[in-house]
Amino acid sequence: MSNRLFTPAEANNALGEVRPVAERLVAVRTRMRELVQTQETLVTAIGGNGGGYAASDFNAAQTELEQLAEQAAATVDELDELGVVVKDLDLGLLDFPALREGEEVELCWHVGEAGVEYWHRVGEGYAGRKPIDWVE
Repeated sequence: MSNRLFTPAEANNALGEVRPVAERLVAVRTRMRELVQTQETLVTAIGGNGGGYAASDFNAAQTELEQLAEQAAATVDELDELGVVVKDLDLGLLDFPALREGEEVELCWHVGEAGVEYWHRVGEGYAGRKPIDWVE
């Protein structure tokens, strides 16, 4: 768990910084999945009769994939520096460490949600999400 603890209001205020970084992460991961699919197609085509593709096509996809992997790792580091924990790279699912009635919990948000409106106990994950029901 991060050293920083957020109140629900602080987590929502942090979205101004967190949201664009998380959206960038989701976009990078989407492109990475596309490239993996492209590579699978190229391996099949090149392994057959070539299908008009060359090994350089595969290598170009591999190079871009490696660059994107570096970008994804840097983005995760950036989110970590902001005090949030990345739970799912593809969804942009993030947890903000918090305290609820003296218990460490996680405020839960993902790309596409308007605000941080849910929480769960540490270890419960997304399936354990409940609406934030406490006043700070």
